[in-house]
Amino acid sequence: MTATGDADEPLPLEVDEYLTWLRLERGRARSTVEAYRRDLRAWTAHLRHLGRAVLDVTEDDLVGWVAELERLDLAPATRKRRIVAARNLHRFLAEEGHVATDVGAAVAPPPVARGLPKALREDEVERLLAAVVGDDPVARRDRAVLETLYGTGMRISELVAMSLRDLDLHDGFVRVVGKGDKERVVPVLGAAADALAAWLTVDGRGALVPARWRRRDDEDAVFLNQRGGRLGRQGTWLVVRAHADAAGLGDRLTPHVLRHSCATHLLDRGADIRAVQELLGHASIATTQVYTKVSTERLVAAWRSAHPRAER
Repeated sequence: MTATGDADEPLPLEVDEYLTWLRLERGRARSTVEAYRRDLRAWTAHLRHLGRAVLDVTEDDLVGWVAELERLDLAPATRKRRIVAARNLHRFLAEEGHVATDVGAAVAPPPVARGLPKALREDEVERLLAAVVGDDPVARRDRAVLETLYGTGMRISELVAMSLRDLDLHDGFVRVVGKGDKERVVPVLGAAADALAAWLTVDGRGALVPARWRRRDDEDAVFLNQRGGRLGRQGTWLVVRAHADAAGLGDRLTPHVLRHSCATHLLDRGADIRAVQELLGHASIATTQVYTKVSTERLVAAWRSAHPRAER
């Protein structure tokens, strides 16, 4: 058995039905569905190796899958994700009446420690932004990319998907489509707004506009690459990495670290955690607490110092 399964082998019809249900009924993002597809391709490849059909899987088969994944050289998060994908598939099959029982109900995925990137200090952020020198179109773009990532806390996927019709610098906000295709409005103010305004000029973005757009979607992109196409994830990573190296931050800096730094610095300066939760697009405040290292002790201390009924 391979770690990923055979990409040329068609998935069982039951798996295709489940993936369609995820997309259409549950509204999962296309990237999420594709991640499930990869994980379930590995699971069905394992079942073929056993000579087992999806509808004939037993709890012992899933337990064996957990043991098999333990033997593979996989990251803990990848291992857990594959187990969860298989469990969710078989729960769906039971709920839809394809099988009599949910064979994965008692199979627990292994716990995974939630690692957090270390936020930059405020002076390190200043050093990073100062590393972008010049006023040429690429420098304007790179400055706007870094200021927007840090100023809004948006994900890299949200940044590269930004379109001109979503951005309103006059009123200082941008419409962002986040995980699960959920929309939210994010403020774009201060240095981020200034950097975007400098980029969205004839001497900035206008200088990278091609004579003819290769794709219709490129024409509405906020950020362009030097070929006049929409700046993608890899291009954005290269922008961040190049200026991280110039600022002496090296491998410490990723787009995710800028998002983490934005949230951490807001909380350090007294921002309300609910507001930070909305800014980041987290469905649960628990996610925001983990993401920003807001400990229970800090929340308790805040309550004791501010609530009128704290002293009995």
